[in-house]
Amino acid sequence: MMDQIQEEIIEEFSVFEDWLDKYDYLIGLSEEVPQIAAEHRTDQYVIEGCQSRVWVDAELRDGKVYFAADSDAIITKGIIALLIRVMNGRTPAELLEMDLYFIDRIGLRENLSPTRSNGLLAMIKQMRMYALAFSSRENN
Repeated sequence: MMDQIQEEIIEEFSVFEDWLDKYDYLIGLSEEVPQIAAEHRTDQYVIEGCQSRVWVDAELRDGKVYFAADSDAIITKGIIALLIRVMNGRTPAELLEMDLYFIDRIGLRENLSPTRSNGLLAMIKQMRMYALAFSSRENN
């Protein structure tokens, strides 16, 4: 299924020929991350498997999931900004079924170091874990 937000991201990245320019763009995106509450910048919210420190929090409002995050690494923060942009405001069920095809289409996965690539997968997994927790809560 086509996804408007993912298509917008693919379009934005298609402007750049060079991966250095794409990295610059990612760094710029890092400023758009919905800030995690200071009291959630703790080990409980840290994502395991990331080289840098990444904190992700989520809340369920009106049946939709909203994320907040932070990272001490600027490119990682740009990546989480992209994930949040795509995943924010969706139902838990949508998040669990969602195909994040933009990651491969913009060439992100093959242009990340193996550790960052693992971190990307860890971030997605964590965001889906929140969705799973919210969906099981809704169904009980």
